[in-house]
Amino acid sequence: MSEQRNSPWVVDTRELGRRPGLSRRAERIVEARDALGVEGVIAVPKGAKIELDVLLESVVEGVLVTGAAVAPVAGECSRCLDPISADEHDVEVEFTELFAYPDSITEETTDSDEVFRLVNDNIDLEPVVRDAVVLALPAAPLCREDCPGLCPDCGGRWADLGPDHRHETIDPRWAALTERFRTDRDA
Repeated sequence: MSEQRNSPWVVDTRELGRRPGLSRRAERIVEARDALGVEGVIAVPKGAKIELDVLLESVVEGVLVTGAAVAPVAGECSRCLDPISADEHDVEVEFTELFAYPDSITEETTDSDEVFRLVNDNIDLEPVVRDAVVLALPAAPLCREDCPGLCPDCGGRWADLGPDHRHETIDPRWAALTERFRTDRDA
């Protein structure tokens, strides 16, 4: 528990007491302990700085946490396979989660995986932020919205190939005629 108490992800709620209506704001920058997402595709890299801005509100059943997180993402464009730099791309998520008090009706009537719980008046924001970030990441990340992708014939990047790039394809049924009518000039 001492490791959890010293974690920047953990917020102490004792000053809220169990008095509904009290609230306080918490802002901090935390470090991602592990990559959030699918490394190589799109993820918040391990060690990345995540900005948190949360409002903690005491309610009858626990502490309601409403907040936002901003984190850099890195990965690979699904169209052109260029790297997506963590310096240029961020994911911003909003979340709202209830952390139930021990022995509250909410805690007693819900399964352990359905609601978060306060532990020794502490809230661990890491799983909430992780879930929100992973759900917000695109399934097919792009380096930019209008990324043209790759040429299906040669694999070159359309952005580098130019507008006149093309590949001549001859229907195999006409290949014999092409050979027959080829002139010396074509050879």
